[in-house]
Amino acid sequence: MTTRNHGRNAFATTLALLFVSSALFILLPTGVTALPSGATITNYSTVTRGIGTPGNRTDVGGTITTMELSGIQQDTYWKAYVGNVSGVLTLDDATGHTIYNWQLTGLSLTGKVFATRNGSITFSGMECAQPATIVAEENFNNMSAIAADSINRTFNETTHESFYVGATPIANSTCPSTTTYINSAQQNVSENASFQEVLLQDADANVVYTTILTNGTAGFDGNQYDFQMIVGESAVKSTPTTYYFYTEIGS
Repeated sequence: MTTRNHGRNAFATTLALLFVSSALFILLPTGVTALPSGATITNYSTVTRGIGTPGNRTDVGGTITTMELSGIQQDTYWKAYVGNVSGVLTLDDATGHTIYNWQLTGLSLTGKVFATRNGSITFSGMECAQPATIVAEENFNNMSAIAADSINRTFNETTHESFYVGATPIANSTCPSTTTYINSAQQNVSENASFQEVLLQDADANVVYTTILTNGTAGFDGNQYDFQMIVGESAVKSTPTTYYFYTEIGS
C-alpha cells in the first residue's frame, strides 16, 4: 500500500474462477490514512474440475493382479478467487457527490484484496491471525487441524513482504502466509514471490484472508492477473460459506 491510499475508491474487478466486477468509492479526508472499503460483486461465474476418466483392466479368471492406483481429487475445503483490478481515486462527500477524481486505468496498481466471512470488519488495528483464531476458523469449516489441507498446514509459512492495512503496518515475514501457484507450479518461498497471501485478524478475531496485488502477472493458468487467493470452505455443510470482499488500492 502507498501512503496515497487516502479516501474512498471506485473500481471494477474481473475474476476467473469467480469473475467479479467491483465498484468502490472512498472519501479522502485530510491527514487520515483510509481503511479498506467493501466491494460490490457482479458478473460472476464458477468452474470446477471434472471427475476424470477412470482407468480399466480386463484380466482373465484365475489371476491375481497387483495394482497401484493414483488419483486427483478436487479439494472441497477450499475455493479460489482470481482477477484483475482497475479503478479510480475520488474525492466524494457522504452522499456520493464528486468534486474530483483520478483515473487509475493503465497504471501499475498497488494494494490488497481482503476476503472474510464477516460483513463488518474492523480494519483499524489489524494483526497477524493468532493460533486460537485459526483453530476457530478450522472448526467452523469442519477441518481437522492435522489434515494435509487444514488452514494451519496450508498457511504454513511466515514469509511475505511488509505492507499496511490502513495506517496499521504489518511487518515482513511475521504472519501465517502462503503463495498460490503460477502455471500450475508451486513457487519458491520468498518475500518477493508473486500472489502472496497472508492470514490476518481484526479486533474481534475474525480471520481476514489478505492477498497482495501483483500487477499483471502470469497466474495459475498462464493468464495475467492482479491477484489470486484461496479461502476456506466447509466440505460437509449444505450451504456454501458467504465471503465479503474489501479492497485497498492505489498507484
